[in-house]
Amino acid sequence: ITVYVSIGDGLLRTCDMTRTVPGSILAPAVPINLSGKEQGNFKMDLENSSLWKQFSGIGTEMVITKTGRRMFPQLKVKLSGLNPSLRYILLLEVVPADASKYRFQGGCWHAVGSAEPRLPDRMFIHPDSPATGAHWQGRTISFHQVKLTNNTLDTHGHIILHSLHRYQPRVHVIEARDARMWGGIRQSFVFPETQFFAVTAYQNSVLYAFSTYNIFDLRWVSWNVTPS
Repeated sequence: ITVYVSIGDGLLRTCDMTRTVPGSILAPAVPINLSGKEQGNFKMDLENSSLWKQFSGIGTEMVITKTGRRMFPQLKVKLSGLNPSLRYILLLEVVPADASKYRFQGGCWHAVGSAEPRLPDRMFIHPDSPATGAHWQGRTISFHQVKLTNNTLDTHGHIILHSLHRYQPRVHVIEARDARMWGGIRQSFVFPETQFFAVTAYQNSVLYAFSTYNIFDLRWVSWNVTPS
């Protein structure tokens, strides 16, 4: 797929990620018990999947800062199949998508060496947790409060990432048998289109243009996706 993005009167052509990046980078292997939308009786849908796929087609980048910066696109999901009367905890984890470090060059991302040592894993607990299945299933679940940082000494609970590395978010649903402990059933969900490159500043000129106009107002941007 080749993605064309028109902004104003100009036309910017992105690199064809499917041709220039190895398949293992586009869609890293995910343990079989983590992939897909359904796990057991639980089903999770990525509500803004279309937006994520548009960004993924040109190589999604997430800006990370010392003080922490929120994700865009935001991660929004819907859940079904939960027991309405049981209580559940929802967590977001961001893990390395592969073992490489990257450089943006010639309009595309290229693996240039081995990844830096993995940082301590942190999970973001959704602030509504623990809540009943009826609560989770009756609304869109947004992780808009998550912040990403490159500050290894962060004390605010932000998710710590290495710049110029590729990451994969995943959402965990855990049955909370007691408000003070986790236990029971645990299911995990991964959406490959939510993979992203962590950066301290946008590398792709298209994404830089988004921030120039207003990254949260896509009315400025006209998308045209044409099969190659």
